[in-house]
Amino acid sequence: MKPTWDDPIPTVDLQTDRAHPARVYDYMLGGKSNFAADREAGEKIIAEWPGSRDSARAARAVMHRMTRRLAEVHGIRQFLDIGTGIPSAPNLHEVAQGITPASRIVYVDNDPIVLAHARALLTSTPEGRTAYVDGDLRDPARLLADPALRGTLDLARPVALTLINIVHFLSDEAVHPLVAQLMDALPSGSLLALTAGTADSAPEQAAIASQRYREAGIENHLRTHAEVERFFVGLELDQPGVVLINRWHPDLDDGPVLKDHEVMAYAGLARKP
Repeated sequence: MKPTWDDPIPTVDLQTDRAHPARVYDYMLGGKSNFAADREAGEKIIAEWPGSRDSARAARAVMHRMTRRLAEVHGIRQFLDIGTGIPSAPNLHEVAQGITPASRIVYVDNDPIVLAHARALLTSTPEGRTAYVDGDLRDPARLLADPALRGTLDLARPVALTLINIVHFLSDEAVHPLVAQLMDALPSGSLLALTAGTADSAPEQAAIASQRYREAGIENHLRTHAEVERFFVGLELDQPGVVLINRWHPDLDDGPVLKDHEVMAYAGLARKP
């Protein structure tokens, strides 16, 4: 389903009695689109890891840098962003269209509150286009067939598949076939931009965050460097390869650069031959 600017905000079941990763992340970023269960999970993490909010902001900032490099260096004009999360300016389309106004972006998420805020994701430039698909990474065939996606992206031309802060909520057995299916559907020259949670850089903090998520009913899987590299098998890795998010082209923004032990995610960008 593609919400349009004129649509009323849909009535949805927000499931506010349970924590949701997008809303916990929103709370960590200082957002307001969260509920008591989300804030409780977030506060437990913050209490034991005071720097967790800085780490969350770093995870958001690397998305901005990846989008800039995709647009400026690789010339990408089409983006498929799965696991979009609650809007927080600048959103991906604002970064991409700020560089190339004709860029086209499809956002995909299955969280009802993201759907309720979809209008913030549909503010495209006149030259470009944005669309929102109420879909799930776990059902790639359905989302790839969605009329909103097909009407926005030309799948005969290169597309950037962006999977930011999402794969660590699925096991290896579940997520690798899904990513492969999505990349198989995209043409040569397409790119995969991905971040994945890890305990390599901050084992104690990562253990705290992982446990608190699990206590809130949120599945999560932290991966080693080698395990994250598996997502890029068969693709051509862009520089600097798979590195901690603070080390992924920090020159592309003017924000603070955190130390390794202050982040808990890897980032990588790779091209489909």
